[in-house]
Amino acid sequence: MGGGRKIYWSAQLIGWVSYAALVFLATYAEDPAKIDVPFFVNIISLILLGIGSTHFMRSFFLRSKWLDLKLFPLIPRVFLASLVCSTVISLSTKAISFYVNNSSKHLNWLDTLINVFALLILILFWNSVYFTFHFFQKSRQQELNNISLEASRNEIELKNLLSQLNPHFLFNSLNSIRALIDIEPAKAKDAVTTLSALLRKSLVMGKEELVPLRSELEMIDHYLELEKVRFEERLKIVWDTDDRMNELLIPPFSLQTLVENAIKHGIAHLVNGGTILIRSIDEENLQLLEVVNSGQLKESSESGIGISNTRRRLDLQFKGKAKLELLQKGENVVARLTIQK
Repeated sequence: MGGGRKIYWSAQLIGWVSYAALVFLATYAEDPAKIDVPFFVNIISLILLGIGSTHFMRSFFLRSKWLDLKLFPLIPRVFLASLVCSTVISLSTKAISFYVNNSSKHLNWLDTLINVFALLILILFWNSVYFTFHFFQKSRQQELNNISLEASRNEIELKNLLSQLNPHFLFNSLNSIRALIDIEPAKAKDAVTTLSALLRKSLVMGKEELVPLRSELEMIDHYLELEKVRFEERLKIVWDTDDRMNELLIPPFSLQTLVENAIKHGIAHLVNGGTILIRSIDEENLQLLEVVNSGQLKESSESGIGISNTRRRLDLQFKGKAKLELLQKGENVVARLTIQK
């Protein structure tokens, strides 16, 4: 940030001093007698007014968020702003010149128009350099984000194999299925089918950057079916989802991670088990996804790789418009994923 500021002010100073030097050389070539004290006052005024006006214009661009506009709506706005800026500089330097020379002669409009036009060309060039530099920086930042996002996607795919569907989970699931084979063979067969579907869906979703909420909920349903075999009556599942949010795009395994976290750090530690509530809420300006489980919030829940990874991907893909919170509400832990519309 400091380096960018230094470049900006250096460019401002060099640019306007160079323009003033050209005016000086042109005036000297025309008539050296014009180079006097009032002339230098005018030159210094031109430099200060130029830097001040263009800096104010830049601040206006930032406040008005013109840097986020597409090219076609941006061009006429920048042209108009440049025209206003060049007119202000030209009229201000004329006023200073009249004051310094103690002159009461009328304004030469033709001379003023020529001066405005010359300044307009300079300021348009200034703006073209400024916006080109900004767009280059923005493009470079986007490229870095894409690289980081790709790395994160690869990490979550690996995490899916090592954590969401880690050997411990597979071991528990297979043990539960084996126990069912002699007692309830039909149920064991269904569990094998569910496990197969979960593995297949996880591998496919792990290659995507964003997936519809409905796909994530389907995978969670498979996951909870298998956990239900292991926990039996100790695990109660409640669904409260809004069908209008089915096409909401979210990072894969983001909600799945919260459900796994609820079982690993919540239900698994309760002798009598507990309830997991999966809820989606469509509000006016927000879309909320919540996983509520019986239990107490633990420090290990916040610092786990799954939660940290999910927060990182939300930050990269939603640019600060999504957040993940873990809260303790009474006897329940609430994992809340909030996305701004």
